[in-house]
Amino acid sequence: MIDLLLVDDQAIIREGLRNLLQAQPDLNVMGEASQGQEAVEKALLLKPDVVLMDVRMPIMDGVAATQLLTQQLPSASVLVLTTFDDDDYIARAMAQGAKGYLLKDTPSREIAEAIRLVHRGYTHMGPGLFEKMLGAAPSVAGAASAVAAPGPPPELAELTPRERDVLALIAAGCSNREIAQELYIAERTVKNHVNSILGRLGLRDRTQAAILATKFLSS
Repeated sequence: MIDLLLVDDQAIIREGLRNLLQAQPDLNVMGEASQGQEAVEKALLLKPDVVLMDVRMPIMDGVAATQLLTQQLPSASVLVLTTFDDDDYIARAMAQGAKGYLLKDTPSREIAEAIRLVHRGYTHMGPGLFEKMLGAAPSVAGAASAVAAPGPPPELAELTPRERDVLALIAAGCSNREIAQELYIAERTVKNHVNSILGRLGLRDRTQAAILATKFLSS
């Protein structure tokens, strides 16, 4: 059973989500919150497996709440579920630790499957959102911060040529199997390279690796 916390400032949205998700035999809505601060407090108390987080809310927005939850309750996966497909919100939410980003008009069956995926440790984004974020990565970075965008991490230059090849193919959206076929190496070797890349660059997952590669690898 996957325990859920629903976070949205509109009660009718929370009620609708609760009714849809409770119909799934492996999902359990254990609590609700109407804004970010309340979400953090309830999550620390209830310890849900997955938090469905709205973005624009009073008192504390979903991005700030996601950051706090990532720091204080790393066992909980945050899945952003909102009406906004704004590049800035997507980038900020993912940068603060969200494991997925979906729009509220996503069919309930797909929302349920996304919950299962992030609970198992995968990163999930709705159709078109990942490409949208990558395509706007330079402008998103500038919009998300008032200071100049940072340069590439020094660890990037320390990657081996093979690791750079693997990273470039991750940015191209290739799976481990596709990377193995492209580079004529074993799939297990690809997995080892991916783990090494994430560890050396201090990244959480392939999404962050793809964003970083898109911004800096070709420069």
